[in-house]
Amino acid sequence: MTDFNNMLKQAQELQAKMVEAQKKVEDLEAEGSAGGGLVKVTVDGKNMVKNVFIDPSLLVVDEVDILEDLVLAAHNDAKDKVQKQTADAMSSITGGLKMPPGFKMPI
Repeated sequence: MTDFNNMLKQAQELQAKMVEAQKKVEDLEAEGSAGGGLVKVTVDGKNMVKNVFIDPSLLVVDEVDILEDLVLAAHNDAKDKVQKQTADAMSSITGGLKMPPGFKMPI
């Protein structure tokens, strides 16, 4: 019975750590950039876009497709960075315990 109680206690501790990690992940932010910093996108831990910066020099009517590509690239860069920060935060909370493939935080 002691082993079961010990396992239950460990599960509760892990659950508390996961809640803590979830809060930390929500507070993460990462900035991605493209075009040498002419386009910047900031994404939070929920992968929500928080800010977009576009240098006015890119506002050329005939080159909208280039601007669209740069915004997309900056967003993807920011998303990749925040996902890495999320993985690092989770690893520090779980002591390096690998999460199953496809596991996502319930946020």
